Amino acid sequence: MFGHIRCVLFDLDGTLIDSAADLGLAADEMRVARGLPSLPIEAYRAHAGAGARGMLGTAFGVTPEHAEFGALKEEFFDRYEQRMTRLTRPFEGVDQLLLTLTRQRIAWGVVTNKSRRFTVPLTATMSLFSAAGTIVCGDTTPHIKPHPAPVQEAMRQMNVSPAHCVYVGDDERDMQAGRAAGVATVAARYGHLGAGADVSRWLADAIIDSPIQLLNLFDTA
Repeated sequence: MFGHIRCVLFDLDGTLIDSAADLGLAADEMRVARGLPSLPIEAYRAHAGAGARGMLGTAFGVTPEHAEFGALKEEFFDRYEQRMTRLTRPFEGVDQLLLTLTRQRIAWGVVTNKSRRFTVPLTATMSLFSAAGTIVCGDTTPHIKPHPAPVQEAMRQMNVSPAHCVYVGDDERDMQAGRAAGVATVAARYGHLGAGADVSRWLADAIIDSPIQLLNLFDTA
């Protein structure tokens, strides 16, 4: 499906790594500390892609416009920072996917909205990220996805043109950022999909149901 691909860029949470449990439990610890009953982790999973906004919305029903949201967000960040490597793991098949890309001489990197505060120490605990050509974080550029700037910065660092690049993510914002940057887009349907998400409406160039399926989209002849 995709010919002449030299580089694959990935979102992080929900695409390469399953971080829903650590994100959810950080928020749930806040509920319990306030005398509220614990919620099942699945209540948080569908909102993990929205980060603090999704976790606090699930835990307390608050939005960023709420007067206490700022203080809650900072507490959430502190709690998440303390536990972010406890349960987070690569999705099944990610190791094989990245190894195969490397063997096929297809460079790969990460473009995430997660800030350096969390991205750098988290990826440092997983040896697979040592082969990443770049890791662009949410505060690497002045903008975050769906703005194209982070994807464009990754391509600049890896010296690749949009015509030779694919971006893979589990959120509609990933597809919007990729399209705006002029690259092909692949929606990861196995990731941290938001509640009621209809992947078919994201206008992705392709959809995959597991990491390893990505390889079927490349013409490596």
